Amino acid sequence: MSCEGCPNAGNCSKDASTCGVETNPKNHIKDVVAVMSGKGGVGKSTMTVLLAKSLAAQGKKVGIMDADITGPSIPRLMGVEDQHAYGTKENEILPVVVDDIKLMSLNFMVENESEPVIWRGPIVGNVVKQFYTDVLWEDLDVLLIDMPPGTGDVALTIMQSLPLKGVVMVSTPQPMVSMIVEKAIHMCEKMDIPVLGIIENMAYLECPNCHEHIDFYNKEELDTFLKKVKVPCYGMLPQVDLLRDINMYSQSFTLEQQEKTMELMKEIAQRMSDDLQ
Repeated sequence: MSCEGCPNAGNCSKDASTCGVETNPKNHIKDVVAVMSGKGGVGKSTMTVLLAKSLAAQGKKVGIMDADITGPSIPRLMGVEDQHAYGTKENEILPVVVDDIKLMSLNFMVENESEPVIWRGPIVGNVVKQFYTDVLWEDLDVLLIDMPPGTGDVALTIMQSLPLKGVVMVSTPQPMVSMIVEKAIHMCEKMDIPVLGIIENMAYLECPNCHEHIDFYNKEELDTFLKKVKVPCYGMLPQVDLLRDINMYSQSFTLEQQEKTMELMKEIAQRMSDDLQ
């Protein structure tokens, strides 16, 4: 943990290494990893879901915490937007389970998924903490946290309160996006949290006929960005329907097409797993 950015920094007797929230004693979570960007619209939630599916395919026990409280999308991406979470008599929250992946999102707790959440930062931050402390995650190898855009209250709460093992950044090879992602990387540096790697999403188009890669952006600018931030690139993903419509797999795509999508994420998930060892 780090005292950087804490309003009580310098006026607190706590040891920074022990400062944070304690989870349910029934929970045994090996690694907590945040999927972050700083920028909206780059596919953080999609990457979180695909990472979870890939890790689960490796035989790992995986959970996803949807920390984008005001704009949750994990339930829809996992195809369970109509489900709800329930509590136990011990005031524990039971996660929704899909394909052996445990999920928690505020949209599991509202009657209608389109209901707006009009809360101030401290309330949102407390809900995120409760998702960690009160949800019955039980045994997990990896808990992925789908972060909201930006470097504000929720990101600060998670970095200060939860035992993050590292952060995976999601970007697109576009100068404006890279600049904002760089801000998020510098935030992690200030909080002493390692950035494990960067996923470049929507990086190119693959011709459906000849399978040639067509780059949308100047590759030299991407190389400059990666050298500047000194973070490895876990992988580059194309802009295809298979990645955009992951919640529609069973209705719209064949098993062969689904396997092709997971193959794109296999190496990325493996690199992250190796870095967590």
